[in-house]
Amino acid sequence: MSAITEDAILAALRTIRDGERGDLVGLGMVSGLQIKDGHVAFAIEVDPARGPALEPLRRAAEKAVDALPGVLSVTAVLTAHRNAAAAATAPHGHGAAPRGASPGAGRGAIAGVRTIVAVASGKGGVGKSTVAVNLALGLAANGLAVGILDADIYGPSMPRMTGISGRPTSHDGRVLEPMQRHGIKVMSMGFLVAEDTPMIWRGPMVMSALQQMLRDVNWAPLDILVVDMPPGTGDAQLTMAQQVPLSGAVIVSTPQDIALLDARKGLNMFRKVDVPVLGIVENMSYFCCPNCGHRSEIFGHGGARREAERLGTEFLGEIPLDIAIRETSDGGTPITVAEPNGPHAAAFRALAARVWQLVGTDDARRAPPRIVVR
Repeated sequence: MSAITEDAILAALRTIRDGERGDLVGLGMVSGLQIKDGHVAFAIEVDPARGPALEPLRRAAEKAVDALPGVLSVTAVLTAHRNAAAAATAPHGHGAAPRGASPGAGRGAIAGVRTIVAVASGKGGVGKSTVAVNLALGLAANGLAVGILDADIYGPSMPRMTGISGRPTSHDGRVLEPMQRHGIKVMSMGFLVAEDTPMIWRGPMVMSALQQMLRDVNWAPLDILVVDMPPGTGDAQLTMAQQVPLSGAVIVSTPQDIALLDARKGLNMFRKVDVPVLGIVENMSYFCCPNCGHRSEIFGHGGARREAERLGTEFLGEIPLDIAIRETSDGGTPITVAEPNGPHAAAFRALAARVWQLVGTDDARRAPPRIVVR
């Protein structure tokens, strides 16, 4: 079987023209290209108003790629999350910024959102969503206008963690109004499907859903949007990193070596796509017995701090393993709002303050002045 290359697929798609405007690749309409074991998938980005009329274009693109040697199947989907003018000026046609471009080049801004921060982990089970929701609530407690996007299409957790039920509404049939509780705006696939419904979607469909939850939602006005990323380094992470103007990423890990190994992969992924890594949070850092006060380091301790030093990034703090944090998150009123005067809420507000210091203003990102005494 002949090896299928990205260049060969893009060459085939260059033969497909969108009328007199140009070819699909030249117009920047192709994104999310995936190749695996002879199976090819990609998305074609179109103006929402033209979507229904472009089904023949989609079929022609599939047919062109299917004719390539070694291709076993082709899946092309139409996505409608940006206008035609934006598509016509997109760089490199398949979602990647040109080499040498500045960080964020080609990543369209979200209307009314000042800055976007991703909360990520290299693996599941480290409490990333708990940290993300409490970070968002900590930012709100510090006086900012905050939203949180649940980017985990396959396992959305924000409806339960924020205690929100129901479905979002739309005033014009196109733009969704985000759900709101605890003073923050929230959007999640969990609001659109039943909690026990599995999402059996291919990569391009996931990427399209993420783009629509970002760009077809009335987020404005927000000082900061926190994105709760799915675990790992797959399609969703690359979509967010390559097509959204992320101001930075917070990596969540537990102290043990295996979690830190995966956290390192997540950190390196963001660096490779020019997204600044703001630092590492050590979650479940220690357990303090509520009865006797004895402190136990169940998963070890200090591993994330040492890893941050080794990787040259900031250590953003420790969050303990505590039943109150788990119970309040499961109950829909996270610890930052359930016990606002407690030590855990204070830890999340401090984390939020540092994250905002790192991304909120240009002055905060500049290095402090050096004082030289002669």
